[in-house]
Amino acid sequence: MKRHYQSVSVGRADAGYTILLDGRPVKTPARVTLAVPNAPLAEAVAAEWSAQGETIKPAEMHLTAFATTALDKGSDRKQSVVQTLAGYAATDLLCYRAESPAELARRQEERWQPILDWLALTFDAPLTVTKGILPVPQPEASLRAIRAALERLDGLHLVPTATIVDQLGSTALGLAVAHRRISAEEAIALSHIDDDYQADLWGWDAEAATRRRAVAAEVAAAETFLRLLDA
Repeated sequence: MKRHYQSVSVGRADAGYTILLDGRPVKTPARVTLAVPNAPLAEAVAAEWSAQGETIKPAEMHLTAFATTALDKGSDRKQSVVQTLAGYAATDLLCYRAESPAELARRQEERWQPILDWLALTFDAPLTVTKGILPVPQPEASLRAIRAALERLDGLHLVPTATIVDQLGSTALGLAVAHRRISAEEAIALSHIDDDYQADLWGWDAEAATRRRAVAAEVAAAETFLRLLDA
């Protein structure tokens, strides 16, 4: 889509802070006025629109996408999103440890277990850890507690949190970033312990490195959205 506007600004409305293109409010795909709760987030969303060249590239507008998705689908799809994210917890990446080599197993134990300990203490949701890749049942009480924690998030918080969980394959990491236990950069590193170990031995594969950069961009944008939302 070609850029059709000259100026970008932030306005005020009953719904919150709006993004104005040549004085007109941006609409979501569902034709809802794009509005966010505070000025810092609105300014950041507006900056994405300002940064567009002659052609608008939605794939580069992560903050805008989080806000529009939350406004258009946050309420209607909340339960299905929560159910999906709780499903990740049932097979959470951090619960599946290598049996060998010993160095990889050590790294996983040293770096992953503190996150699971935090999850258990914060949400009363201990998860079972196993060796290997065969599925292990998780305590139903823990999965209910995680589901309840996710249900407490409103749409604007849930959408970026869902992106983190989906990109990293871990509800524990998604909640840890959302609740500021760890940064996006730390979460990405934790989710790639296995890859980093292999890279230490054999070097980085170009395709894997490209995928990791894409994941890092998505997760970093989700963290930025969450931090600005709570500013």
